[in-house]
Amino acid sequence: MSTRNESYLVGLVGDGITESLTPPMHEREADHHGLRYLYRPVDLAVIGRPGADVGQLLSAGRDLGFNAFNITHPCKQLVLEHLDEIDPQAEAIQAVNTVLLQDGRFIGHNTDCSGFTRGFEKGLDGVAPGRVVQFGSGGAGSAVAEALLGLGAVQLSLVDMDVARAAERAAELAARYPQATVESVTAAQAPGQIAAADGVVNATPMGMHHHPGAPFDLDLLRPTHWVADVVYLPMDTPLVRAARALGCAVLDGGHMAVGQAVDAFALITGTTPDSARMRAHFLQLTGQEAPAGTDSGHVLGGDAL
Repeated sequence: MSTRNESYLVGLVGDGITESLTPPMHEREADHHGLRYLYRPVDLAVIGRPGADVGQLLSAGRDLGFNAFNITHPCKQLVLEHLDEIDPQAEAIQAVNTVLLQDGRFIGHNTDCSGFTRGFEKGLDGVAPGRVVQFGSGGAGSAVAEALLGLGAVQLSLVDMDVARAAERAAELAARYPQATVESVTAAQAPGQIAAADGVVNATPMGMHHHPGAPFDLDLLRPTHWVADVVYLPMDTPLVRAARALGCAVLDGGHMAVGQAVDAFALITGTTPDSARMRAHFLQLTGQEAPAGTDSGHVLGGDAL
């Protein structure tokens, strides 16, 4: 157990995140390490601020003595222009979900990418990404796309209401992953892409309590698809329910939620957390329990935070 006396004041900036499970996960893990750690949500919907105010909120946090912030929808890309330094991977992804305050400077990182990778490898053990259709190319979507290509996806088709954003992201990824085919497709083209795909990913807010529904017609799913969702409030999204009913291999948003929290905690405190313990706590918070004798990090469970 740590003997450090330093205390940590951490915040989460995003829209509709008052019920986020990231704060209790961080605080419980800090207790295990003997750290004084207070984590509070800064919900844009509650305080009546737009995502564009994220820079002002960070500055206020610095003045009030915060050590770090997690950043979620809709601020993961909006925050970029307010940072003094960005980790190379976060720079490549062009999205930040963790900001450290060091000597008055804002340092941006991305743990969504590593969190999704960790979840995919454990929750979909033995599954090859293959050909993937991904809905959403924003903050979470950029990180997930990076993770999928790093996991070996041979084709990645990005679908986004913001067609220009998807096209820009696809072009940038294609240049860095020449071994894969990366393209942007329209919503009208998506059904044909899904029919030929091995996997389908939701990296949009669709399915959240505040954004009910699914990003595409769920009748397009086939039992041979693997399916991933980044939404975890609720974890039992319409997409997850439909995929499980068909017998698809499913990765719910809980895996990315825990994975990003594990890596963010390590960045903020410099202490290595127990990922299995954090996963078990997450399952308790969501009313689930890991089966007896099972490594909770391997139990199937957005924006992750």
